[in-house]
Amino acid sequence: MAPELTFNELKAQLDNKIHHHNKTPVADFCGLSPEQLANWLYAPFHELQSVTVDTPQELSTSPVMRYLALILDEAMSNGGSFKATSKGNLPAKLVKQACDLLPEFAVAELHIPPSINEYMGSNEDKFNALHYARVLAELAGVIYRRAGRFHVKKQVQKQYQAHGVQAFFKPMLEAAISKYNWGYFDLFEYDIDLSPLWLLMLWRLQHHASVTRLVEELISAFPELLCAQPTEDYFSPKKKLSLLIETRFIERCLQFWGFVILDPRGRFDEQAAPRGVQVQQLFTDAFRFTNFLV
Repeated sequence: MAPELTFNELKAQLDNKIHHHNKTPVADFCGLSPEQLANWLYAPFHELQSVTVDTPQELSTSPVMRYLALILDEAMSNGGSFKATSKGNLPAKLVKQACDLLPEFAVAELHIPPSINEYMGSNEDKFNALHYARVLAELAGVIYRRAGRFHVKKQVQKQYQAHGVQAFFKPMLEAAISKYNWGYFDLFEYDIDLSPLWLLMLWRLQHHASVTRLVEELISAFPELLCAQPTEDYFSPKKKLSLLIETRFIERCLQFWGFVILDPRGRFDEQAAPRGVQVQQLFTDAFRFTNFLV
């Protein structure tokens, strides 16, 4: 249509159109541009755009960070290490201390029966939230296990003495997102890696606090999420996706951290009322999203 253009001029026009397309908000992406969405899906933790991850000054309401403090205190009071159980778990004394913290967390409001409560247990194997925190501490390099003992490096001890448990908030969070296996605790027969979507899901929950809306938004942005699941089952593909998000991302990530709480009642009911989370102050203190209108 413009034969007078040289190859370089044509390439410049094409580059301009691609640049414009990549920066244009897309309705199906909740108003994100392809460029922004790509950053959230694929960029390393320290290169994320349009979001600021802050270390809250007050972490007493975070189960993960309170359990980490117990582990570090136990090591510090014993010269930098303490004995593990014969199975390589945290000792019963520390498990009991962690159980006693439950009334201080927002999740206690849900009055979950002890038999299915992930914030208590007779040992680490039966105490999912504590086990999660210990695994993250190892993945983040805060602690390590050797010769039947849990150890804390001298450098980590110095960081803890100087800055408290706040020094490990971001390393633990990064380990939870990029190193931890999100399906570790569950037995879902269908498997979808939700971890690349963590920041998109976080942003939407902070915006509307609705699990129901979040699922609808993810289906609009990524229709293949439904296609990846078997159709011959008790639940619809949409409900299975919702259960996966609730279990792996909300209950066993955000709730373990103290960012939100989610009432488990009605979770298996296809006809249940719209499900929402209770956003906690820690969530707002830790994540600030910028330059968005929706």
